[in-house]
Amino acid sequence: MSNLSSFVKRIRDIMRNDAGINGDAQRIEQIAWLLFLKVYDAREEDWEFEDDHYVSIIPEKLRWRNWAHTEKQNEGLTGEQLLDFINNSLFPQLKTLEVTPQTPLKQAIVRTTFEDANNYMKDGVLLRQIVNVIDELDFGSNEEIHAFGEIYETILKELQSAGSAGEFYTPRAVTDFMAKMIKPQIGENMADFACGTGGFLSSWLKELEIKKAERSITKEESAQLYNSIYGIEKKQFPYMLCVTNMLLHGIDNPKVYHDNSLAKDILNYTDKDCFDVVLMNPPYGGSEKDDIKQHFPQDFKSSETADLFVAVIMYRLKKDGRAAVILPDGFLFGNDNAKINLKKKLLTDFNLHTVVRMPQSVFAPYTSITTNILFFNNEESEGKTWFYRIDMPEGIKHFSKTKPMKLSDFDDCINWWNNRTEITDKDGNPKAKCYTSQELAENGYNFDVCGYPHEEEVILSLSETIQNYEEKRTKLNADIDVILKQITELHEKAQRGEL
Repeated sequence: MSNLSSFVKRIRDIMRNDAGINGDAQRIEQIAWLLFLKVYDAREEDWEFEDDHYVSIIPEKLRWRNWAHTEKQNEGLTGEQLLDFINNSLFPQLKTLEVTPQTPLKQAIVRTTFEDANNYMKDGVLLRQIVNVIDELDFGSNEEIHAFGEIYETILKELQSAGSAGEFYTPRAVTDFMAKMIKPQIGENMADFACGTGGFLSSWLKELEIKKAERSITKEESAQLYNSIYGIEKKQFPYMLCVTNMLLHGIDNPKVYHDNSLAKDILNYTDKDCFDVVLMNPPYGGSEKDDIKQHFPQDFKSSETADLFVAVIMYRLKKDGRAAVILPDGFLFGNDNAKINLKKKLLTDFNLHTVVRMPQSVFAPYTSITTNILFFNNEESEGKTWFYRIDMPEGIKHFSKTKPMKLSDFDDCINWWNNRTEITDKDGNPKAKCYTSQELAENGYNFDVCGYPHEEEVILSLSETIQNYEEKRTKLNADIDVILKQITELHEKAQRGEL
């Protein structure tokens, strides 16, 4: 393709003229299923070359090469004929492809990808123009595949400003930092139980590629590298984006499943369901139904989605396994039954060794909720937890779509990581500090330490404003509970004559 950099703009300009596309989220979803078919067709060319007996799960007339390819436009299939083909042949048949337990994963993903997909475009002429632009991509060239990988990353970034679709995208700087600090090893397996568009899976693979480049590896180790990922995504749209992302990475059988990680009794998990590493940004702020909560022990039952995912991670992390998880401030200072019990378990049954506090606007413009990264291992607790606060870069008040967080913004934290010392900022507030498990327990399991003393004013949406005030109320309640506990203990000591 002569001008790959203009790919997204060309498609956007065409779609703006279609009455069926209503907003960025629909535009990106429309691009997504078309890209999937194009990428899948390119991968099938490789599979056919490697296996003379390969048979596509997609009916011949529905394969990209036979209806979309610019040299085989099915006698100029466009306009109403193209819409009729898409809406009444392509989608119905791909949604109902026969899939059995014996169907190879790389074929079964076609049906799963299209089960809830939609064609939003109403103008068949404009749709043909979009198809032609996508068909110009040449995935027979390794150079073009690599270049398009960067373009695909741009498409994923645009999710951040595409309404509710932004919840599926974690800034790449954050996923790269977490993967770097977790120190992947070839031969380990890694899971993300709410994998969205596959950002953590991609960052994990990137770190393993660095390991691969540092030394020669065996054919078996190379196979382990590309079979080391496991993802589950509940929502169809990000699932489609994730599968396409993995195919672009050359993973023929991506172990990515369209499912709900919370819909299984966690007490039924066995060693074979566990992983060496978990990297996640669980959905938060959501509320789960009672039937989902029944899959969890009484101590961990919660309406907050993020809490339930923390419990899942605990039950699916191998002995001596490592986890890095993004959680909102509400988890740190929350004092409801589930959060307290989860934090107790992190301090006693696990080794919660590091909490990295991130600036408020990391996920802007999707949300301004402040988040943190919890690093913990399934091993005997060391009895202490380090907290480290990442401050905004010099000269930047807020991250945004045009000024996103960069991996270099973690440099100070990375330098501190292996040579930990307590740090106080110029105003005397702790920036990095170690707390014992006993200190955190005596603080009512309130982990809201080394926070941001000077918060800039941020304009929030109505829903964010409500959630912000709810979190502040919860934090105040937690602080009051700690003080009341201390007063009660003093009162009891006075009654016993110990004061």
